[in-house]
Amino acid sequence: MDKLKLLFVSPEAAPFMSTGGLGDVAGSLPKALAKRKDMDVRIVLPLYQGITDRRGFEFLGSGYVPLSWRNQYCGIFYKKLNGVTYYFIDNEYYFKRTECYGYYDDAERFAFFSKAVLHMLPLIGFIPDIIHSNDWQTALVPVYLSTMFSRDKRFQNIRTVITIHNIEYQGQYDLNIAGDVLDLSGKDVDIVEYAGSVNLLKGALEASNIISTVSESYAREIFDDVYAHGLAPVIRKNASKIRGILNGIDTETYNPQTDAALFRKFSSKSPEGKQVNKVRLQSLMGLPQDKDIPVIAIISRLVAHKGMELIARGIHEILKEKVQLIVLGRGDRHFEFFFKSLQDSYSSSIATRIDFNSDLARKIYAGSDLFLMPSISEPCGTAQMIASRYGSVPIVRETGGLKDSIRDCSLGDGNGFTFSGQDPEALSDAIKRALSVYHNREDWKNLVKTVMNTDFSWDNSALKYFEMYKSLADGGKKS
Repeated sequence: MDKLKLLFVSPEAAPFMSTGGLGDVAGSLPKALAKRKDMDVRIVLPLYQGITDRRGFEFLGSGYVPLSWRNQYCGIFYKKLNGVTYYFIDNEYYFKRTECYGYYDDAERFAFFSKAVLHMLPLIGFIPDIIHSNDWQTALVPVYLSTMFSRDKRFQNIRTVITIHNIEYQGQYDLNIAGDVLDLSGKDVDIVEYAGSVNLLKGALEASNIISTVSESYAREIFDDVYAHGLAPVIRKNASKIRGILNGIDTETYNPQTDAALFRKFSSKSPEGKQVNKVRLQSLMGLPQDKDIPVIAIISRLVAHKGMELIARGIHEILKEKVQLIVLGRGDRHFEFFFKSLQDSYSSSIATRIDFNSDLARKIYAGSDLFLMPSISEPCGTAQMIASRYGSVPIVRETGGLKDSIRDCSLGDGNGFTFSGQDPEALSDAIKRALSVYHNREDWKNLVKTVMNTDFSWDNSALKYFEMYKSLADGGKKS
């Protein structure tokens, strides 16, 4: 039986380079798909300066990639890990930098990367059935495939998927870069032009065979102007292509039974260690050590769309309850100042760390009782899944992937607490309902067990991706 051949194209992928959710997905979804015997899964990403551990990397070859008037060097390295073949595109001019993104020439950097991916395929002897791109940084792969590479018979059966991880980030630039930087001309420019500018994500939405998002609810939300950040007309035009598949998490990476960052390992069957983690966390964060007081955690970017304004408006009502609040994250300065000021005013109740540290985050997941995630917009979110894995019961606002992954306890089979709207009263009510269950020890014990046993692995989602790929590949083959 022929294997379905997938090339996953991403600007980042754990464990090599990850700045957030996209890197985690690109590291764990291909790994889950590679467990199937009927798939050949490969992934390609830039060889950033920050990828310092290059043990096991092998050099495959090099060439030059034409980009308008430029002819840029392209080296190719590869490594096999967890059943997946990883390819790395090497060009020091574009990728020997301290960060992945945030440079004046990002459009050129990722235009080069996207074009290099297609030039790489004949060199490595791999013509995939499906190329799966992710976000605006790789949006030009389907654009180039449908324009300047469209007459190449080697590529005629390739079908394309673009995943929107967050539609707010679109790769918008002045229209004059279309020819000089992106190497597009004539009618080909139309595919990336939107509202008088270059919009790379728009180009991929038009050019790809399938548009996927990271939850079913988010797939519905982006039809609405409120959520689509200007692209709702393009989404509605391409409605038949839209799919929503909820992300998962790597349950081998996030496992309280094996996590070396924890003070004490534990499981849903042997949960005693969670109390040890709680008291040790309180001590670490400078809070009074009290195993009976509920500890609420926030691990988030401290920005408005993550619900920080909602928390700010409702914090004093929250603090009327006997709770401790632990905050970990970076973000907008005024929110950083707000949470630091709260710690100064309520030092026995609130501990704030303006930072992001993975080991500390895991300690907080393991040591907290409740996990607060009141996002205004959340395409998927994985923090609520990780928190659940570590027995921290989520309190979430019903949006995007939060709505799809957390069911309110009032429904009988719930695995957390939810609320709708954007008023602090609704948030406060959800917290009070959670605390009411917390103070009934037997009910709380059962709820924590249910939460920890919720299946947030990639297994179900990977099957849905495979079925989507298979249908697309079978429908796209030409005789």
